[in-house]
Amino acid sequence: MCLAIPGQIISISDDAEPLMRSGRVSFGGVVKTVNLAYVPEAQVGDYAIIHVGFALSIIDEDEAQETLDYFKQIQEV
Repeated sequence: MCLAIPGQIISISDDAEPLMRSGRVSFGGVVKTVNLAYVPEAQVGDYAIIHVGFALSIIDEDEAQETLDYFKQIQEV
């Protein structure tokens, strides 16, 4: 089973090579560098679904928060 997690893009490093475009993404305070090649439309402040270091799609903030709330509920159990 694969798990993709929403995170908020907090900065973007534009590289001359589109496949090397990356950004810093916050997962509830844990910040990781993520490849943004699959989401060229991504901007700082957007939420994206991240899987193994790649942003797969942009999602709206409400959907991201709903998913993050589910993770918090699971953690409390």
